[in-house]
Amino acid sequence: MTGKGGSEDLKTIVALATGSLPSGIAIVRMSGPRALELGQQVSSRFPENPSELKTTGFIDPADWSVIDRGMVCWFAGPNSHTGEDVCELHLHGGAAVVGKILSVLTDCGARLAEAGEFTRRAFENGKMDLTGIEGLADLLAAETEAQRRLAVRLASDEMHRRVAAWRESLVRSRALLEAEFDFADEEDVPESMVAEVREMISGLRLEMEQVLGGYHAGEIIRRGFRVALVGPPNAGKSSLLNALAKRDIAIVTDVAGTTRDVLEARVDVNGLAVIVFDTAGIRESTDTVEAIGVERARQAAQAADLVIWLSPKDAPASPGRELGEVAVFQSKADLTASESAEGIDVAGKVSTVSPAGLDGFIRYVEESARAVTSGEDILISRRRQKALLDEAVAYLGRFGPILEQDRVLAAEELRLAGECLGRLTGRIDPEELLDVIFAEFCVGK
Repeated sequence: MTGKGGSEDLKTIVALATGSLPSGIAIVRMSGPRALELGQQVSSRFPENPSELKTTGFIDPADWSVIDRGMVCWFAGPNSHTGEDVCELHLHGGAAVVGKILSVLTDCGARLAEAGEFTRRAFENGKMDLTGIEGLADLLAAETEAQRRLAVRLASDEMHRRVAAWRESLVRSRALLEAEFDFADEEDVPESMVAEVREMISGLRLEMEQVLGGYHAGEIIRRGFRVALVGPPNAGKSSLLNALAKRDIAIVTDVAGTTRDVLEARVDVNGLAVIVFDTAGIRESTDTVEAIGVERARQAAQAADLVIWLSPKDAPASPGRELGEVAVFQSKADLTASESAEGIDVAGKVSTVSPAGLDGFIRYVEESARAVTSGEDILISRRRQKALLDEAVAYLGRFGPILEQDRVLAAEELRLAGECLGRLTGRIDPEELLDVIFAEFCVGK
């Protein structure tokens, strides 16, 4: 293994692998050289074959007292999730039961696992690469159907296979180049090698750029589609936020300027994660605190994927040009209208008085979100992944011009591009980066 080092890291680890207690069932997972031995010590009956579930009593070897009754199974390394011997104890999900079995197993020589340690061992034993692990982390954190679908794809080996094919092409290209300038005088080296390499690298660069093209959609699905509600004071922004969240997040009063800071709510809009930001009313103010709130409102609009200006029906107002592209909705649509503001192109109406008053607004947000998250080739969703692919594409972009001048230096560009792909999958990543990634996982995963 290539972990942090020391015999402590090679110990058998144990943790609760299921959710919070109490629960109907709890699975306690062990992985390491003594996983099967410890499983046998605490089980009155133990299955003979891997992957076989067997009913058993769980006992304390110290006094042979019964802890619980349940089921036990095991998986032999390397044919397991972690690549090591793994044993799972299926017990009743009571806090006292789980606490006792963990205490017994640690007394017998196991060590409590750290966050993400099971997955880290899978990585270190070649069972997963970083792209799949990051997809697994996204799957555990998924709150909406769109996030789940994307995470399932990212957690598969699709990106792993794509990167492996890219690296294979880079290795072949370097081999052809080196054969060309090392053995140029030999008759069995065709003169078309350089042309073949140039064509191969051009196609490789195009494939990487296509994957990069799906990053923006993947990032939005993963973090959520950001919608900023902006407008004049008392436009109904806070009421709309509360209606969308179906709970009171923002204070709502008739006093203009009640909202001073940016508030947010995460909303599931037909399977899409949407983050709605309520902002301070935009107007000129001599109040220092309110002026700060107005500036933060403008910053929220700049960072949003969709900016919606609420123009109250009883006091219509036009958005300022400094906000950029906005969609205007007429708020408080249940009230009697006054004169319309000139030059306002209204995208729709919204009212928080009845659920029906939100339908058109929600539909507009959903259509806007789906327009920027559609696409089949979404294989990356993290800045780390994008940065490394951008770097690899840059090396491949320099390859062509350099090839005309110095083929040795051109081969070096291919080597550097290959290193970027190695860091993408985690094979040559620094230890600190791995610590950050695996810290995203809960204990027991």
